[in-house]
Amino acid sequence: MIIQSTRVWICGQFMAAQLEVEGEKIRRVYAYGEQPVDQDYGSKRILPGFIDVHTHGCYGFDTNDAEPEGLRNWMAHIPEEGVTSILPTTVTQMPDVLTKAVANVAKVVDEGYEGAEILGIHFEGPYLDMEYKGAQPPEAIAKPTVEQFQMYQEAAHGLIRYITMAPERDEDFALTKYCKETGVVVSMGHSAATYEQAMLGIANGATSMTHVYNGMTPYHHRKPGLVGTALRVRDIYGEVICDGCHSHLAALNNFFTAKGRDYGIMITDSLRAKHCPPGGEYELGGHPIEISESGLAYLKGTNTIAGSTLYMNRGLRILIEEAMIPVDVAINSCTINPARCLGVDDRKGKLVAGYDADIVVLEDDYQVAQTYCRGKAML
Repeated sequence: MIIQSTRVWICGQFMAAQLEVEGEKIRRVYAYGEQPVDQDYGSKRILPGFIDVHTHGCYGFDTNDAEPEGLRNWMAHIPEEGVTSILPTTVTQMPDVLTKAVANVAKVVDEGYEGAEILGIHFEGPYLDMEYKGAQPPEAIAKPTVEQFQMYQEAAHGLIRYITMAPERDEDFALTKYCKETGVVVSMGHSAATYEQAMLGIANGATSMTHVYNGMTPYHHRKPGLVGTALRVRDIYGEVICDGCHSHLAALNNFFTAKGRDYGIMITDSLRAKHCPPGGEYELGGHPIEISESGLAYLKGTNTIAGSTLYMNRGLRILIEEAMIPVDVAINSCTINPARCLGVDDRKGKLVAGYDADIVVLEDDYQVAQTYCRGKAML
């Protein structure tokens, strides 16, 4: 199959080109018009598929539900946002719930599924700070231990690839160092860490930061905290929720201006309510939540934000059109940057011969015209 457009994202710019897809891979990239085409997308933008490393659920399903068909349905339909790879993300709950949740992901990966590729599991909590827990259930927050994490990883068949934890809660950085040694990305978040504590976390193996600005010590000019660390240390990754609600548009601009084009990561932090009809009753971590008109989720009866219903393609529009982020910086944040963070940039995140044929085609208004997951058209 050969597709073409006058705007294909190659080497950090749009150019007229053709992509030849064979099986699950991009076999070759041709000059525009060089070969007969199967699909001509005109001037629509062709981008690498989006990678969401922090998302709890969608279509009424939550990772913690531990239901195989719910997870399969999520992967089959999420390409409608242009998402081609994903880390199903847990939320803090008791050990039996978390064990079943990660085992369910492993089961689905082992048995097979269609759609977006599950690159691993994002284990958010339970090793968090109580003050900055956000909507995470306080009764389930635990002290980090290597032994307990090993139990979860065994249940996950080694699929936990990314963990959010509060570095100041990790005594002697034991779990941080263990995760680093075993190939698990450590992301600092839901944390009261000072700037100095965060720097030690990085020095002991942390390489990312979870939803910067949210669930962490705020920035103060005499106490930089975690936000100050994210802005100062430019060569660690930082996730940010790009809905314009979790963080002001100016804050998004400040973040990406500091991070540059290689280390900012757009996430949705989406909940089961995404892609569901308005209204309805939902839960997060066993606690009831309600969805506001803006799409933000709150713990029911409180002003505590509990996640979003952001679509990835809309997040890209917000970054470029509203937060005024440079186009290459915005596109990198949902393609090559998360791929590099996870160590899969040898096959994901670029439109390059030999890479997985994960491709999204966008209209001028950022609506998704087509998504290819490993070469298969999904819409």
